[in-house]
This record gives sequence, C-alpha cells and structure tokens, in this order.
Amino acid sequence: MLNKIEAFNNAHVAINIAALKTSKPIAAYQADHYMTPASNIKLLTFLAAIENFDSLPALYYRDQDSITHFKSTGYPLLLHPLYPDTELFSFLKQKQSLVYHKPKSNLKSQGPGWSWDDYSYYYAAERSPFPIYGNTIQGYGDPNTPKFIPDSFETLLTQDTLVKNFERERFKNRFHYNPKKWNVSDTLYRPFITSDNVFVSLLKDHLNLPIHLSNESENLEWKPLYTHQEELLYKALLQESDNGVAEALLAMISQKKFNEMNIERTIDTLKSEWEEWLPDPLEWADGSGVSRYNMITPRTVIAVLKKIYIKVGLKQIKNYFPQSGRSGTIKKYNLKNVYAKTGTLRHNHNLSGYWISSSGNVYVFSVMVNHFTVSTDEVRDGISLLLKQFQKKLK
Repeated sequence: MLNKIEAFNNAHVAINIAALKTSKPIAAYQADHYMTPASNIKLLTFLAAIENFDSLPALYYRDQDSITHFKSTGYPLLLHPLYPDTELFSFLKQKQSLVYHKPKSNLKSQGPGWSWDDYSYYYAAERSPFPIYGNTIQGYGDPNTPKFIPDSFETLLTQDTLVKNFERERFKNRFHYNPKKWNVSDTLYRPFITSDNVFVSLLKDHLNLPIHLSNESENLEWKPLYTHQEELLYKALLQESDNGVAEALLAMISQKKFNEMNIERTIDTLKSEWEEWLPDPLEWADGSGVSRYNMITPRTVIAVLKKIYIKVGLKQIKNYFPQSGRSGTIKKYNLKNVYAKTGTLRHNHNLSGYWISSSGNVYVFSVMVNHFTVSTDEVRDGISLLLKQFQKKLK
C-alpha cells in the first residue's frame, strides 16, 4: 500500500493500527521510530488534563471586606476572542475593587524549540500566568479605519504600506497595519508582549475597576472559582488545535501539582508517572506541538489514545475530537466514522485517533508522515487512501 502512494515517496513514514482492546497491532510499519508529532502532542496534554482535573478552576480568589483578592490558575479563557468565558468575566465585573496576586511562575514567553520568527502569528501567542484576550490583539473592519480589540493598543498602531497587512515589531508592543492589504472581511490576530503589569492594565481598562498588583500570596486562603467550561476548552484544544490553550493546560497542571507554573517540571513529572505504561520514552518539550524538539513513536501515540478512551469513553471522544469530513482540523478528510487529531508543521503531517467500523468495533491508529516535499493536501489524500484500504479489510 505504501509503495502505491506517491506522496509518501522519499518521506519518513511510521504507522500503527490496532483494535482498541487488544495489545497486538493489526498493522505496524516503523512503529518504534521517533517522529515529529506537531499537534499530535496535544493528545498528551489532553490526557494529562483529564487525569489531573475533574473540573478546571478559572481562578483562585478571596473576599476581604470590599476587596476581592485573586490569583491565576493558568486558565486561558478570560476575554478570549474565540472562546470567551462569560461567567469568569461576570464574576470579576461585579466586584468593587480587585487585587491581583502574582503566582510563582517560571513560564517563558515562548517554548523551547519554537521558531523565533513565529512571534507575530496567533499560533505562537505568548505563554503567561494569566492569559487575557488570548494574549492577542484582534483587528477587523474597514481598511481605512480598522478597529482593534483591546483598544488599549490603538495608540501604538501605525499605518505602514510596507508591511504585509498587520504586524508587530519584534521586541515592542508597536503594531503596523497596511490599509492597502487589508480586506474588509479580514479578522486578524497578532500576539502582544505580555507581563503581569500588562495583564493588570488591560483588565483594569476593560472592567473600569481599580485593580492593584501584589507580590504577596502565601498568607491568604484561596477558594477556587469553577465556571464549568471544560467542553469549550477541550474542543478548542482538540478540534481547533489552539496552541495557547494547550500551553495553558500544562501551566494549570503545574499550578495544581507544585503551586508554581513550570511547564518543564510538569512534563518531567508526567513522563515519570507514565513511564510504566509508555512503550517508548518521550521526547516532550511543550504542550502544543509547536516545538521541533518533540519526538514520539506511533506505538506510544496508540498507548495514549487507549488511555484517553479508558478515562473518558467513546461518547466524550466523539464530543471532544474533530470528526472527519465534518468538524475541526479534519474537515478535509474523506473518511467515515473517524475521530482524530491532526499534527502539522512544515514538511510534517500526522493523523492519529479512533475509527469505528460498520460492525461497531473501535480501532486506534496513528499515521505519521515526516520530511515530505509535496503539498500537505497530497499527504492528506495519501493518508486517507491508506486508511480506506484498512477500513475495507476491517469491516
């Protein structure tokens, strides 16, 4: 089959396909070879989140007189442009005065192995203890008088006919937009450089409330606020493959485990906790898969998929995962009854997930294609062709 798929010529290909409840694979090709997973690494992030949380805390808070003290959990949906948590915003809006307590954090704005020149794209929005607006500025509307959210940045905007459409300077929160390259239908997102001070300033502007920043947090007893947005957040992670959400989930796990936001420590701990059931050691660098340092084998992906099934069951898998031909990142896949996660970086494309046969049997699969030089569409068609052949044999 592989020899007949031209898109796979000269590429590195690794495959594992198995029945859900058996240990022996139905088909395996280089299944023990390490591959660049791209966003398939989000499967590990998802497993870690559902193992560590029944409900996701939106923040920690403490009311004292007329002042509400609050601290971050790492939660990423405050005023998010695509997945806003309106209950969290309402909670803060009804307060009279706020004090934000900085959590202990070792977060770096970009993960290890991220491309430095991705800084101006939504998919590389900065990591931070308390993301706000998805840590991005949103531009839309008439090319001559575009609107920006948050509008706090409008004084830092400049018309510039030399830029592509909407760009940020590398080391400053100064933005340039080109009205000649801006379509009225465009909605563009660009990351801003964030910090605790920037977070407090943006929230203060939006709430129109006094907010103070404090470095002290250990002497307060914190209560968690739950807004019950797990479905929204996990769909953002798996269906939309949102990198900022993925990175925030690892920060949330870290905050819970260590009372500190340290993604490297969290990954090391998870690798140790999972060591007994992982078929191969993980080369794991971030929560999103943006890093080129990530490497994983298809048989490890299969093991992770089986763990996810045990934890949440098929009903939730159908709810959270994109469905081929219908939703999320696998709309373009012409496959029946497949719920799966893509993983794409330049010259790398992978598809891993679940297939339900016409007889009701559930199969797990991972097809990883790395270092190809054809188009991603051609590789996608090749993966579809390969899986369709197996579907015919495994009715």
